[in-house]
Order: sequence, then structure tokens, then C-alpha cells
Amino acid sequence: MVLPKMQIGTRKAYMFSPDRICASIGAVTFQEAVRQFRWAVGPQGRAQAVELRLDYLSGPSEREKLLQWLSRQRRLPAIIATCRSRRNGGRFAGTAQAELAVLAQAVRAGCLWCDVDARTASRVKPADLRRALAPARVLISAHDFRRVPGRLEGWVKQLERFGGHAIKIAAACHNLADARRLLELAHGRRDLVLVPMGEQVLAARILALREGSALTYASVAEATGPGQLSVDALRRVYRLGPGQRHAAKPLTRRTRVYGVIGDPIGHSLSPLLHNAAFASAGIDAVYLPFRVTDLRDFLSSVDPLGISGFSVTLPHKESILRRLDECDPLAADVGAVNTVAVRAGRLYGYNTDYVGVLRSIERRLPLASSRVLLFGAGGSARAAAFALARAGAAVAVCARRPSRARALAKAVGGEVIDRRALRGESFDAIVNCTPVGMYPGGGSPLKASELNCRVVMDLIYRPQKTDLLRLAERRGIATISGVEMFLLQGAAQFEIWTGRRAPVAAMRRALLGALDAEERTSARTGAG
Repeated sequence: MVLPKMQIGTRKAYMFSPDRICASIGAVTFQEAVRQFRWAVGPQGRAQAVELRLDYLSGPSEREKLLQWLSRQRRLPAIIATCRSRRNGGRFAGTAQAELAVLAQAVRAGCLWCDVDARTASRVKPADLRRALAPARVLISAHDFRRVPGRLEGWVKQLERFGGHAIKIAAACHNLADARRLLELAHGRRDLVLVPMGEQVLAARILALREGSALTYASVAEATGPGQLSVDALRRVYRLGPGQRHAAKPLTRRTRVYGVIGDPIGHSLSPLLHNAAFASAGIDAVYLPFRVTDLRDFLSSVDPLGISGFSVTLPHKESILRRLDECDPLAADVGAVNTVAVRAGRLYGYNTDYVGVLRSIERRLPLASSRVLLFGAGGSARAAAFALARAGAAVAVCARRPSRARALAKAVGGEVIDRRALRGESFDAIVNCTPVGMYPGGGSPLKASELNCRVVMDLIYRPQKTDLLRLAERRGIATISGVEMFLLQGAAQFEIWTGRRAPVAAMRRALLGALDAEERTSARTGAG
């Protein structure tokens, strides 16, 4: 929704924008700021509110050109003007008086809100501050780039005394316990913006909306705060913002929360996969990435944050077993859990990697009469071994560490194959369970002369077609991409959590669309 200038100061229905997402524009030049602005509020309606970081611009002339350009626009979105000084964590080199003068210019150009740092506001009487920036509204902000302060309620009361229309608190969060303390401030309020800062708590940026924060910031190009997500990610991955096909409802305390835990976690496509599924199925839920270095910290947040289930990836697939209330017998046999459902406060563990491998291969081979080689003996290989053995396949294991290969083969009643003997062996299928070939590294874990089989499957799904699969195709061997395994294990997770059939077609479209776009970008830039 784009608002005409005549409505400045008259908006009562909501504070900033209906979806509570603000595109943050931080540019050094006037031209770049205009480009980012047009992208953010263009025909696709990517953002209904915009923060202009005027302190990012290289000097007074660039700011003046931007504000003059802004004043000539016929219709503007809700704009928050920010000119944070260096002493307050920004880039503006002027005095507090100069900072307020820039903000006053922004108001005359059509900005509806001004973000004034508490240290600047403390130098002006509340009535004088409002008068200087009228008719715009004032957002009093405070930042702590080191920690979450101990007395948050006292901090809020101090900020309220500066006479703003709303308050913003941004604080560095080193774990979810820190983030929870910050987000609890939002309960029962509508005039509070909460910004958990830090890569460790990226998910908390979105959870802030669920807990009641009046706004979350998202970058257009350069992130303007630690752990800030992009507008593109909020729209494409989390289905937030206007103009979304199967758009999710606005986040509220009724929105169910799911996620994936691991370290690292930024590369995961699980949020894209599951948010597409929830949107397609019309389920009020959001799926978030949690970078977890301390399992206890995350598990202590499950109930307070309303987490209904989560996926588990490295390095927690085995250690999570000790934290469960109950575990599916198959997952216990595998010795690894990749899916946890939360029911009445209790944790139930499952392994859907098993399902993904089994369903992918059994479409190509009658497993009860097949001999399958697993190359690798890690967690993925273990799930695959149990899946294949229970389906009746004869399992062989070849791994860099003979002791691990022997242990896995013994667990499933299989055999160990020495790497040097592979050229003389034949199999119905070979499954790569190692990370060799994963983007951006590339390479094949096996040589062409070692691929004596009918089918080759790679558990890697980035890239969709690995060097191993290309090698197999050149030999006329049928191939199975890890995309199928990843998709099917995700569908099984969805069904465990919701009790409903997974919208596999929608999940596949979202996954393949992202992978195709990633590979086009890689080819264009020459990466990988």
C-alpha cells in the first residue's frame, strides 16, 4: 500500500506497515540509494515501509540530492528517516543538532517517521523534539552492540521519558536465552520495535514479529545490522510481505514455529522447502534456521518460543538422542535423529533420511533382490544402510576408515569392500554418502572404472547434478540426484509434524526453482 503525502501524521490503523517489514536502505551515493528505493517499492510491492539510512550517504550533497528527489515523488511509502551518528553506532560525523537538522529535512521531503537515538534525544526536551520533527512521528531507539542489558524494563522506562511515539531496542544476543529476554518485552505492547542482533540468533529477527514487535528490518543490499535478513529472503524463503503466491498470514502468537538446528546452518534449503509446504497447505506456521552451538540453550527455548518441531542436522544428529523423551525404534537403531516432534512438551525423535533414501531408490530397483554399495560410513550412510537392509537389499560398505565400514556392515548384516577391489565388483546400485562433490568444491569420490552398476545415487543435492552423476551418465548409467532424497525426507517430516499429506509438488517447485537460480548465478559469475 503506497500512501499519499497528505496522510502524514494521520495513519491510525497501524504504526509502520501492515506486514511490519521495513526495507532498510544503506547506500553511499544518491544514485545507489534511488536504485535500492525503487527496487524496494517498485511495481512488485516488495516493501510497504522503508528505512532510509541517511548516515550511510557519503556527504551532505548526496543527502540533499536524495531528499530533493524524494520530495518530487508523487506517492511515497511509510519512510523512517535515520541519521545515526558515529557515537551511536552509525556513520554520521556531525553533532546532535546537525543530526536533528538532517531529520527535519527528511520530514519536509515526506518521511513519516524519524528514528532518533536515545543519546541524541537526551539532549533535547521531549516537546522540543516533537516540535522539531513534526508532523512526523518519533521512534526513540537504543542500541547495545555488546549484550542484552540486565535491566531491560528499566531501559524501556528510560526511553519512554524522551516523549517519542514508539521505542526501538536493538541488542546483541549471543544465544537464544538472550533473545528470549529481549522478545518478552513485546508482550502486550504495540509501540515497541525489538531487534535481536547477531548471526547466532538470525531466527529471532522473525520470531520478534511473532512475539509482537511492531517491525522487523530487512536489507535491500548491504545489511545495516548484525544478522539482518534480506527483503528477498523474507519474501522468497519465509513467504512474508505483500504480493506472495500462497502468502503466509501475518505472524502472531498463534503461528506455529518449526525449524532446523545445526552448525553451520546458513546453507540449508530446509526453510525454503517447509515454508513453501506450509503456505501451500494453508497452515499458519513458519520454519526458521537456528544456528545451535549449545544444544541445551536451544532445548530450553523450545517451550518459551512455541517450537512445535524441528529438523536436526550436523553436528547434533547423534547427541540429540540423549535429550529425547521417546525415540522411534528405527531411529534408535540407526543411532541418529533428523526429525523431532514436540507434543505436550515432550520430544519425540524420528529419522526421515531413511525414508528419503528408500523411496528414491525403490522406484528404480527391486531392492529385495539387489546388491547396493554405500560409499562412506558416516551418519547418512548409516541411515541408508538400515533402509536398504530392511528392504531386503544386500548391503556392501566401502569407506576411507575401515573400522567404521566394518562397524556399519556388521550392524546391518552386510559386507565390507576394500577400495582396491571396487573395479572387479559389480552392484545394482552405488550410493555416495560422502560430502565429496558438494558445491562449491566439486569433484567425484569415485572413478569411472569403479562405477560397475545399473544406478548411481548421490546424496548431495547441491549441485543437482554432481560430477559423480555426470561421470555415471557418460557411462550410460541411470542416476538419482540427492534432490529426490532431500525432498522426500522433508515431505516425511511435514507429515510427522502436521498429520497431513505433504504438498510434494509445491515443495519440489520451490526447491528446484532455488537450485536452478543458484546454478544460473554460479554459471554467470564463474563461481564453483
